[in-house]
Amino acid sequence: MRHQVQKNRLARSAGPRRLLVGNLATSLILHGKIQTTKARAKAVQPVVEKLIITAKTKDKRLAIREVAKVLQNEQSSKILFDDLVKKYQDRPTGFTRISELGFRAGDAAPFVQIELL
Repeated sequence: MRHQVQKNRLARSAGPRRLLVGNLATSLILHGKIQTTKARAKAVQPVVEKLIITAKTKDKRLAIREVAKVLQNEQSSKILFDDLVKKYQDRPTGFTRISELGFRAGDAAPFVQIELL
């Protein structure tokens, strides 16, 4: 049992949270950068980092299976394996950056931009 290990639950149960993070990861890989709230950006950052590391280091057949569990789009998987793996071949980690943009107009939530470096 892992006591006091917490993560941001994003006010959702496990299934919808997993889908939200997967959709954010898919959009980030497709477009290179997305604007979202700070909590969502912090939740998606380790997922995208892990996807890139998995695509770089594991056997391609096994990596495709693991990536398919998170990404919901074939085109995003293609971009990950063809472009991003070559782009980050020399870099061990630190593939994303979170930049503060201010506050969202509707509810004053902290708004950030997460982008691939």
